[in-house]
Amino acid sequence: MQILLGGLFVIVCVFGGFVLHGGSLHAIWQPTEILIIVGAALGALVMGSPKHVLMEMLAQIKKVVSRGKHDGEFQRQLLLLLYELLEMVRDGGLKVLDQHVENPEESGVFQKYPKILAERKLTAFIVDNFRLMAMGRISPHELESMLDQEIEAIEGELLQPSKSLGKIAEAMPGFGILAAVLGIVTTMGNIGGSVAEIGVQVAGAMVGTFLGILLCYGFLDPLAGAMVLRVKSEASSFECIKVVLCAQVAGKPTLLAVDAGRKLIPIEVKPSFATLESWITKLRK
Repeated sequence: MQILLGGLFVIVCVFGGFVLHGGSLHAIWQPTEILIIVGAALGALVMGSPKHVLMEMLAQIKKVVSRGKHDGEFQRQLLLLLYELLEMVRDGGLKVLDQHVENPEESGVFQKYPKILAERKLTAFIVDNFRLMAMGRISPHELESMLDQEIEAIEGELLQPSKSLGKIAEAMPGFGILAAVLGIVTTMGNIGGSVAEIGVQVAGAMVGTFLGILLCYGFLDPLAGAMVLRVKSEASSFECIKVVLCAQVAGKPTLLAVDAGRKLIPIEVKPSFATLESWITKLRK
């Protein structure tokens, strides 16, 4: 909702200011200019991005627009899921996790935390690394190094859509100039017409430059920035899991291991230690 309000604010201020300045919105409506700019941008995006990047871009834009995020309930479910899994390891060893990490969708433990189960990449990260720990003894430093590399790879993959969109945003003024040049070419072909007709055609051509700049700085660049912030926020969940697993391998008590991960949660949704303790108390009951 916030990004929609921001976009609406841009439109109202830009076009409202234009009207108050004495302009006519009819002069802005140039379908051919819009076709050239938007079509060239979409074509360049498709040519320069693999299919999986385009699909991930659509998914991230949907999340950004809908403001779906890792809220307090998401963090509660993540911490309690990790706590339950670590308690199972403490009581029965890593082998007892086989039935849960092999098929998390059918696991009674994972089904209690639907928000985590809905995040496929995060769920895969959890089960893969619990499976890794079950395969043999590994030192905390070795595990931390491996998880750092994996998180870096995941974050790089998730940031690729915003980078692709950012490049298209940077190209929008150029596409606007392209549309304006083509408009001038058409105008020069009708140079024998009246001054009024030529003036209208030149004005229409300049709309292309205006639209390219507006789409770049008013919409696409801020959207790419919002996608980056979204990915950074999601990456904190992976960091949280990493710290919890490393603390568990180092022999820390389950509560302290989970609390170590709690400290990496973004401050706006981070629960206090007392809150975490109350959640765990209710879980035990």
